[in-house]
Amino acid sequence: MTTTLAAPEGARTDQRRWWALVAIGLAQLLVIVDTTIVNIALPSAQHELGMSDAARQWTISAYTLAFGGLLLLGGRLADRLGRKNTLIVGAIGFALASAVGGAASGPGMFIAARAAQGVFAAMLAPSTLSLLTVTFTEAKERAKAFGIFSAIMMSGAALGLLAGGALAEYLDWRWCLYVNLPLAAVAAVLGWFVLPKVEGHRETKLDWISAILGSGGIVSLVYALSEAATRGWGSGLVLGFLAAAVVFVVAFVVRQTRVANPLLPLRILADRTRSAGYLTIAGASFGMFGMFLFLTYQLQAIMHYSPFQAGLAFLPFLLGNVLVSTLLSRRLLPRTGPRPLLVIGLLLMGAGLVVLTQLTPDSSYWGLILPVELVVGAGGGFAMPVVMNTATAGVEARESGVASAFITTSQQVGASLGTASLNTIASSATASAAGLGTVGATVHGYAVANGWGGAIVAAVAIGVGVLVGPKKA
Repeated sequence: MTTTLAAPEGARTDQRRWWALVAIGLAQLLVIVDTTIVNIALPSAQHELGMSDAARQWTISAYTLAFGGLLLLGGRLADRLGRKNTLIVGAIGFALASAVGGAASGPGMFIAARAAQGVFAAMLAPSTLSLLTVTFTEAKERAKAFGIFSAIMMSGAALGLLAGGALAEYLDWRWCLYVNLPLAAVAAVLGWFVLPKVEGHRETKLDWISAILGSGGIVSLVYALSEAATRGWGSGLVLGFLAAAVVFVVAFVVRQTRVANPLLPLRILADRTRSAGYLTIAGASFGMFGMFLFLTYQLQAIMHYSPFQAGLAFLPFLLGNVLVSTLLSRRLLPRTGPRPLLVIGLLLMGAGLVVLTQLTPDSSYWGLILPVELVVGAGGGFAMPVVMNTATAGVEARESGVASAFITTSQQVGASLGTASLNTIASSATASAAGLGTVGATVHGYAVANGWGGAIVAAVAIGVGVLVGPKKA
């Protein structure tokens, strides 16, 4: 793959670029791990802080709404102010917000800290991929670096479950937030010394009206999807926010065609391979986060694993993802082009989810869950390095931040849609299978929802194959 972005002077020979990958990887890990690590801590936090169920839900929604809603603006800020600057400021701000959350004395303080984490995550996340793009320009090293980065992005959620389980079980729920402090400190300090200094494009003006419209659309959509899980799709509140999301998004798209410096230049989406990459990560996140949700319940509530044991049980997913993304994908992409790897990766993920339709209260971890995790992890390992590699390829330097931000936006929307819709499907299937008993009906709901998730991911695979076309990268 090639790119129009110019590498900083000496980037090809400076061995510090591998240390730069460490800083970039840690920064990205902060954002991804935090989507799941707090979930395991919530029961303990709710009890200690006296949170209602509604407040507990807001600890999740506050982060996802702030993060998802401000990502495009964060991408533009990275283009304007310089990606090294926004990554370091984002990491420091994320650490401070985590410290406040860990020290929270009440629900309000905890929820506010989670929202602040989302704000700084939206500043930090768009900088990572664009910095990676300008740091690694030699083909083989670039492929290796993107393989490692994609493994972090796809496996971070499972790693969050593992770390959250261990911290909640052996220390205290507050350490699920405090653990961010050393990670952020290393990322910021190391980044200061080793990240390439890419000048910001001050001439890139910020279109605040587009920022409001784009953020309003994403926030309305994510909030509607979050509420659908508890209120149902027929709720007036859910339908109202879905309608608002449509209005905001349409107005946003119209404005992008009329302003001189659009927040999301539509030419970024005009490239079919790049658009297929965005669709891929949305589809993969749709199925993967639904799977994490149901398997977490299956392992702890049905199979009676402790939080730490449940976290360990997700290691095969990490193993399959890391091995395939670092050893296979980077070697195959130059030979095959993006289309086969994207389609095969999604089909493997879909197949693994469909196999989970066999889930029962008596299912074996070793005979069913472990093989499925390996297959789904391997599928992500095939597809995600391609997404990372093509997201900013051919994008002008002054627009690479927003192109990178749209990857995380796609992931957030896919994960929110998957969690909400599949959870609703699972609840309906459970209600219709009351004759199986409480436990049997609950697991039947998980199985049905995973089947739907697999079918939708497979449909996305077909759409991606048609969109990319047979031409090699």
